[in-house]
Amino acid sequence: MTETWTLILGLAAATFTVRLSGYLLGRRLPEHGPWARGLRALPGCLILSLVTYLLMQGGPQEWAAGALSLAVALATRSLPLTMGTGIAAICLIRAYF
Repeated sequence: MTETWTLILGLAAATFTVRLSGYLLGRRLPEHGPWARGLRALPGCLILSLVTYLLMQGGPQEWAAGALSLAVALATRSLPLTMGTGIAAICLIRAYF
């Protein structure tokens, strides 16, 4: 029983430390300038690199879902709709083909 509580308290402290350090670091980040522009572009770059990697590792099914997602992205310019389309497309393609 003691080991369980030690583990729970240790994980709680680690979680709190990570969140607090993220908050404190976030307050020190620049709001203007080249670093701020780069940090704002970072999430999109990460998503693009993950999708590119998965497409390079995938086959025709992944490429079909990627093409459908690209069409939706160009037509709507909506990130949530594009991501939802990609997820639904790959699920349906893998389930039925």
